[in-house]
Amino acid sequence: MHSSAKPGRRSLLLGALFAPLLARAQDGFDHTHDAWTRLLAAHVRVNPAGNASRVDYKGFAADRGALQAYLQSLSAVARAQYDGWNKPQQFAFLANAYNAFTVEKILTRYPDLRSIRDFGRLIGNPWKDAFFTLLGARHHLDWIEHEMLRAAGAFDEPRVHVAANCASIGCPMLGRSAFSPTALDAQLETLQRAFLSDRTRNRYDAATRSLQLSPIFDWYKADFDKGGKSFLGYPNGGGAAAVGARYADLLADGASERAALRAGGVPIAFLEYDWLLNDVAR
Repeated sequence: MHSSAKPGRRSLLLGALFAPLLARAQDGFDHTHDAWTRLLAAHVRVNPAGNASRVDYKGFAADRGALQAYLQSLSAVARAQYDGWNKPQQFAFLANAYNAFTVEKILTRYPDLRSIRDFGRLIGNPWKDAFFTLLGARHHLDWIEHEMLRAAGAFDEPRVHVAANCASIGCPMLGRSAFSPTALDAQLETLQRAFLSDRTRNRYDAATRSLQLSPIFDWYKADFDKGGKSFLGYPNGGGAAAVGARYADLLADGASERAALRAGGVPIAFLEYDWLLNDVAR
């Protein structure tokens, strides 16, 4: 077929088409995290409302070879390689690593535990135990969450708290697909909306005329009150009250209640956190 495109223009078009493939080949890392998506799709069960999930840890245990192969691919990434990635690639890498290594940690004791806290708070603390290698050094889960994902100026993304899953019922749901750099904002917003629509963990209480939220919004209140916007353009100021205003339609049913949340000034209380393991068997 004859083409009217000039040779120079044709080269530019071909370059634009194949650049992502070349970047992936040169980088040597699958930024789609397809291996993790396949595991999540096989072993995460979402409730009918679509706002909570449970994990089939028995199924993960049967697929542990595939899980460990994925973890090895994460551990093989050098710090210099990571530093050359863009922000969405870095965030997706860290969030997926946190969740996958958390599942691996659970499997080291499963089924003989009812909560991730069963590992211990002083001795054996699951968040302080340096049990994996990432970016060239031994690290623990708290390093990923607090020193990388939540580090001041790194991402400044309050939705990090729906991204990092702590294997507990009180935690925002674990999704059925890996975080992808090209879909990251939409994925985080879907999980944020799912979490805030789950009335067992976040709700406007008409009887007390108060906003009742997960303690996540209290424990990490600084993340919701930094001001400005995250690296993805998400507003991160105003604290828990701003969360209530932004998601009023999910938190309350009545028009007057939603209006009160949007206006601000509604008393805020924080609910108890359920640390039971988010296992399908529970």
